[in-house]
Amino acid sequence: MEWLIIVLILMFVIAPVMWLKPSPKQKRQMALRDSARKQGVTIKMDKPPLHHFRGTMPAYRWYYPQDAPGPTFVLLREGSASEALELYHAGWRWRIAPLRTLPDNATEPFKALLERLPQDALVIESTPRSLTLWWWESQNAERFSTYLDDFNQLKSALGGLSDKPVSKPLGTQHPERRF
Repeated sequence: MEWLIIVLILMFVIAPVMWLKPSPKQKRQMALRDSARKQGVTIKMDKPPLHHFRGTMPAYRWYYPQDAPGPTFVLLREGSASEALELYHAGWRWRIAPLRTLPDNATEPFKALLERLPQDALVIESTPRSLTLWWWESQNAERFSTYLDDFNQLKSALGGLSDKPVSKPLGTQHPERRF
């Protein structure tokens, strides 16, 4: 009986320590995020551009160069989009379509990428500052790395296609002052 009491007390002491140990899913997500960060991707938990969504979701961002901002658009997976939205390709719909038609060097790799993305990838958003993938991180780092070249190629093709002209600082010339 004494042994049973000792074992129960030890279990109560050790149990909280076991809760601090990361689960296999958390370990996979940490490895995925570390790998993506090393490849230049910024990861942030943020509110996605989805109607009626509460909470946050992982956002993987590729930043455009400051002197070549990207176009503005939001593309939703069909399961998260209204049927009233315009169908684009492979089960994706425009929530906000780009003002100008995307060039062929961006359209072809973009469509190929959309066909390959996992089902938990819900939103692809482009702003003048960044290209963002909103997804639930269902894959491991090795599988996700197969998308990195496609996203970098897409970022390069979309860079400089901003809907707004790039504002450049005014060149100020200081004429020589003579007193």
